[in-house]
Amino acid sequence: MSQHRAGGDGDDPFRRPNGVDAPFAAPNRPAPAPAARAVPPSVPTPETEQAFGRPDAGTGAFDRPPGPADAGRGESPWWVPGADRDPWRDPASAPYLGAPVVFEDPPPPPADDIPAAGPGVRRRWRPRRPSVGGAALVVIIALLLAGVGGATGFVLADHYGTSSLLDPGAKLATVGPSIQRRPGSVADIARRVLPSVVSIQVRTADEEGTGSGVVIDAKGYILTNNHVVSLAATSAGTIRVIYNDQSSSSARIVGRDPKTDLAVIKVDKPGLVVARLGDSSKIVVGDPVIAIGSPLGLAGTVTSGIVSALDRPVRLSGEGSDTNAVIDAIQTDAAINPGNSGGALVDATGATVGINSAIASLGSQGQSGSIGVGFAIPINAARRIALQLIHSGHVVHATLGLNARSVTDLGRRGGDGAQVEVVDRGGAAQKAGIREGDVITAIDGKPVSSSEELIVLVGSHRVGDTVTLTIDRGGSPKTVRATLQRD
Repeated sequence: MSQHRAGGDGDDPFRRPNGVDAPFAAPNRPAPAPAARAVPPSVPTPETEQAFGRPDAGTGAFDRPPGPADAGRGESPWWVPGADRDPWRDPASAPYLGAPVVFEDPPPPPADDIPAAGPGVRRRWRPRRPSVGGAALVVIIALLLAGVGGATGFVLADHYGTSSLLDPGAKLATVGPSIQRRPGSVADIARRVLPSVVSIQVRTADEEGTGSGVVIDAKGYILTNNHVVSLAATSAGTIRVIYNDQSSSSARIVGRDPKTDLAVIKVDKPGLVVARLGDSSKIVVGDPVIAIGSPLGLAGTVTSGIVSALDRPVRLSGEGSDTNAVIDAIQTDAAINPGNSGGALVDATGATVGINSAIASLGSQGQSGSIGVGFAIPINAARRIALQLIHSGHVVHATLGLNARSVTDLGRRGGDGAQVEVVDRGGAAQKAGIREGDVITAIDGKPVSSSEELIVLVGSHRVGDTVTLTIDRGGSPKTVRATLQRD
């Protein structure tokens, strides 16, 4: 809100002039003076006259330069009419008051407002904002170029890329039958033996396990390890047998022997393929052998190797099993893994010479798979145990009636052997005069280097056999004879 100070005419600087009644806007605007008002010239100083004064007549200082007027120099304001009256050129010219400014709209710029460049002058490019139609045209052209480029790339790729990789008319060279599976080859043996080896699954309320077995009689008797089926016997579990043709049936335990880690189960299935049982006393170190079973639950697995050693005493104690056995094992480098237990170890003729039972492991390093050291129960010993189990359901073992420990386990120096720790009252050892502390070093002339070897050598005899024992008593050798009793 504006405020005006009240007062007389003489005090108001914004009042209307005297004698003016109309507004200042046109057409009542005061007209400009028709002519310039002369101002008396002042006399310039000699210095000003010398610097800005008009030159002497005839010097031609304001004349045009020689040559044509259109020689690229254009029209100069120095030679327009009235230039001699310009006060900026002649200090002695008379000043005048010009007409007032007329407010008019500026003329539109020319189509190209970039002035023509003269000699030695560089143009300055100024971008112009494109119109909507121009932008649309640019987009359409870009799309067309992209489409043409894509089509060209597709044609080139199809011609030089895919066509060079694909050939609908290509044919592969073929040859006649070249694979020969001669009798006695691993493939031939596996084909004949696989139907006689089965996979065994044991389940209880809390646990389950997998093993293997060998069909030893057409009536349904299957030989396996005790540690494979002991869980079913001690925990009221079930046993199921899976055959090579993937059919299956339930099985029952006929008998088992924790001292040799062998057991026999029976199934009711006609048409079983029975394994050929060989003679384990005929094999030698270096003979080729094949292990067949269900390692890690993989039924029908075949691995091959050789006999690495014979008569290797190995103590077995299956985890979660009541097995506590020492076997006179066949050592092989054929891969044997958990689940192979109870499977067949066959020779080059396809005859079963052992029952796969155990593997060596590097317990301190957590190694639980095959490291090329596997063990099998010789089939001659397994056949004798199997027959007793089928006949009576239990096994009778020959025994000396004592407990012993390996001398090396006791830290004693000076030799190997089995030191007697406990002598059973009334047993064969007591009757033969063996005392606690005696070291048994041989049986029937065969060296005894550990308690495991003592068990193996005694177990190879029958009840009632008489054996000769060489003992070390207080550093003095002594020979005694003992008649083996039943356990």
